[in-house]
Amino acid sequence: MSQSHQQPALSKCPGCEEPPVAGDLFCGACGYDLSAVPARPDDRPTMAITVPPAAPAAEAVRWPTAEETDSSDVPAPVVRPADVPGTDSGGRPLTGPDTPDAESGQGAASPSGPDSAAARVRHDDRADPGGAEASGDFALAAPDPRAPEHAAALAAAPAPGAKVCVACRSGRVDADGYCENCGHAQPRERDHMEQELDAVAAVSDRGLRHHRNEDSFAVSSTALPDGSPAVVAIVCDGVSSASRPDEASAAAASAANEALLESLPRGTHPQQAMREAIVAASEAVNALAREPAGAREHDAHRHQNAPACTLVGAIMAGGLLIVGWVGDSRVYWVPEDRTQPTARLTEDDSWAAQMVAAGLMNEAEAYADERAHAITGWLGADAYELEPHTAAFKPDRPGLVVVCTDGLWNYAESAEEMAAAVPADAQRQPLQAARALVGHALDGGGHDNVTVALLPFAVRPQGAGSACETV
Repeated sequence: MSQSHQQPALSKCPGCEEPPVAGDLFCGACGYDLSAVPARPDDRPTMAITVPPAAPAAEAVRWPTAEETDSSDVPAPVVRPADVPGTDSGGRPLTGPDTPDAESGQGAASPSGPDSAAARVRHDDRADPGGAEASGDFALAAPDPRAPEHAAALAAAPAPGAKVCVACRSGRVDADGYCENCGHAQPRERDHMEQELDAVAAVSDRGLRHHRNEDSFAVSSTALPDGSPAVVAIVCDGVSSASRPDEASAAAASAANEALLESLPRGTHPQQAMREAIVAASEAVNALAREPAGAREHDAHRHQNAPACTLVGAIMAGGLLIVGWVGDSRVYWVPEDRTQPTARLTEDDSWAAQMVAAGLMNEAEAYADERAHAITGWLGADAYELEPHTAAFKPDRPGLVVVCTDGLWNYAESAEEMAAAVPADAQRQPLQAARALVGHALDGGGHDNVTVALLPFAVRPQGAGSACETV
């Protein structure tokens, strides 16, 4: 807090040297004006403080002039530690590749010698032909692997193929999903999944509103008996109102994929193989409902109805495109020549589709209704009746097959809207295109899980028309 100013106390009067009475403004003996006492001289330390002499002008630090400039025309910093005379914490002179050693007068050893354990810190992974001197990178000593602490770190490094922490990039991830090195919780594997083969790519994302990803997919390739290739994509969407929808979609996708990889090499017609695969997927989902109560408990708020999901799949084999589905996930055809017509190759098992098929509503009215996305077909023990849908097409021109859940087509519902969302280079870069389509859904709001698989269909033009058979 603030303090008021007080006149210093006097031991004797400056005029007559008689001791004054405390508080008097004038001396009682000679009348000297005590308020006119001169101020005390400036305080001075009782011990001398040694100030080092200033460095001679010849030894003044001269910073190197930077030749490069940044975007604001300010010289870019290119100063390195050894450019400035000084000492380290142990009192030794700072030396660098171009600075003479203080004791020997010789240049410091180059870090690029054959026996050196030196590493350079780089801003990227590209080669630096100019070295540290040209790039301005610091030349740092690499860890000595013979040192105990580094030997222990190497011993604890994850084995090849083991899951590595996304935070520290070095620790092993334990069974509970935590890094053994830094303790960081790892993201769930299904929150974002990607897979690419030679002729198919798929991406699945949790979206922006759901707490988990209840979609799943499987992509694979095999060979027909004649040696020609067959490419498979299966996409499943867990029914959120059912119990364990994430497990249902994963079980269905895996079972359908395995069934196709078994039947296609045997020579089963792809359309029949697709139907059998959907039946196998249904049986896998039904099996989840038969598990003992609590055997797979992992959700405190789990529903009591049976696990359920939808399924849509596509096969490219022998010049044919086979699609199969149960539920409201879809397949679209986008020709490489965007001036050609696009098409939706599936019909939803949904309330809206039934209203349109019965002629009670047009498509715009039906899909604007709040009941539009109520599904009428699904895989699960409580499904009314399993009715797999399959269709076979023989495209006469190259194009792209888009297999997706409603998490994507809600933001590109018509065939024209889907074609507009598909990148122009999707035929050549299907994985990047699948990522872009997932991004399209996320940019639109990401209200649902999003999964899409893309299959580029290459064919030589053989004239107009295409064969189509629907079951």
